[in-house]
Amino acid sequence: MIFGRVKPLDAILATAERKSLHRTLGWFQLTLFGIGCVIGTGIFVLTAAGAQKAGPGLMLAFAIAGAICIVAALCYAEIAAMIPVAGSAYTYTYSTMGELLAWTVGWALILEYAVAASAVAVGWSGYFSGTILNQFLGIHLPAWLSAAPLALGGAPGGFINLPAVVIAGLITWLLMIGTTESARVNAVLVAIKVVALTAFVALTLPSDSFSSANFNPFLPAGVFGGFGTGVGAVGAAATIFFAYVGFDAVSTAAEETKNPQRNVPIGLIGSLLFCTIFYILVAAGAIGTIGGQPIMGPNGIPFPTGSEELARQCALPQYADMLVCSNEALAHVLRAIGWSKVGNMLGIAAFLALPSVILILMFGQTRIFFVMSRDGLLPEKLSAVHPKWKTPYVVTAMTGIGVAFAAAFLPVGQLADIANAGTLYAFMMVAIAVMILRRTARDHRRDFRTPALWLVGPLTIVGCVFLFFNLPSAAMLVLPIWGAVGLVIYFAYSRHHSHVGRGIVDADDAAATLH
Repeated sequence: MIFGRVKPLDAILATAERKSLHRTLGWFQLTLFGIGCVIGTGIFVLTAAGAQKAGPGLMLAFAIAGAICIVAALCYAEIAAMIPVAGSAYTYTYSTMGELLAWTVGWALILEYAVAASAVAVGWSGYFSGTILNQFLGIHLPAWLSAAPLALGGAPGGFINLPAVVIAGLITWLLMIGTTESARVNAVLVAIKVVALTAFVALTLPSDSFSSANFNPFLPAGVFGGFGTGVGAVGAAATIFFAYVGFDAVSTAAEETKNPQRNVPIGLIGSLLFCTIFYILVAAGAIGTIGGQPIMGPNGIPFPTGSEELARQCALPQYADMLVCSNEALAHVLRAIGWSKVGNMLGIAAFLALPSVILILMFGQTRIFFVMSRDGLLPEKLSAVHPKWKTPYVVTAMTGIGVAFAAAFLPVGQLADIANAGTLYAFMMVAIAVMILRRTARDHRRDFRTPALWLVGPLTIVGCVFLFFNLPSAAMLVLPIWGAVGLVIYFAYSRHHSHVGRGIVDADDAAATLH
């Protein structure tokens, strides 16, 4: 039965109720927290990929992705406040739709976190090679050591993205020995990112190089590029959705918020609106100064990001300096308009800030693994804790190998699309779970209730499905293929070893955390 083996909500909430957290956060703190969580990887890394899909329509793409994130965030807020425990969408689905669907969500989240970490590692590699090695040290890393193979959409002469592998390995090692980022360090990195992007906007929008002619045509590939093409404004929105992931961290702070019914939506919507406007301004500055038109194929459709065809075009002299061909788009723009030193500083900002994002993503992936293993759906050995380091070193090492492999051989645009497929599926399931809980758990405490859930819930589902079907066909196929592999594992192993299936229900299960 597809809805069988529902994990008792009372058992999950019993543990949550024992957590008495002090309510100290107001709307302003929540908004700043959200801005810090969201701004980062996507805007530094995916500006070029988004421009290749939509051209100047990238600005519209940011608005579309932001609007869908806002309705998804409101759904996330209610359920995160109601069930503030480890496991995220996996746990929410387990408590509403049963073990099988929960498995599919957890399996998708494993893919999402690992591939997203790979995408950030590839993005970091571009800034490391372009700014640190090239601009500061005068070292030109050969293409075969700094890019994915051409056969997989990389650059001509590319064999392996060595810097991406190195940073993935370093972060894995840090997680294994138990080193985690401190709140102060993270706050400094957030400030660096925001200051760097603010400087970018301040230097590009008033620049003499800025020309309205660069926005014509505004939608060279149209609003809808066509099913499976992943181009057009909506196709770009499906890719740069990656730039908004992280807002769910605001949702999880609901139980520490004063007057959550008022302050949580202000924090969520406020931070997402700020980031959306900020992203649009950054896109306008980049496109208005050096142009952002895509490189079109012979059929009048932009070459796919991360494709062999685009890599060949970008190797030609007439295209080499275009925005869509840059591995460090924002730093490249500033250098092109005469602000080389500031561009290099922005490259340093990305170089410093992006590793912390990789750490957070890999930590989140190991936590999902840990929760699923603790529930018996994966072998308990995977969550074995090292006797000295006190970390789940087995699953961390496995995650690190997977992240490093993907970062070594796939370009950033393809990785972001694959990660978004898993994210969109998880967000859709959260919206469904919220609507189910309104009927099955009406009397349970809710610190925040999603306004107009009858509208917001279906909008979230439709929005996520809409973006999913505007991903490139290859990215759309990865999720069902990965899901099919997961189902084989579930029916071969997980279903027979499940704690819930064996009648083992412990309230403490839902709140175990990693240290």
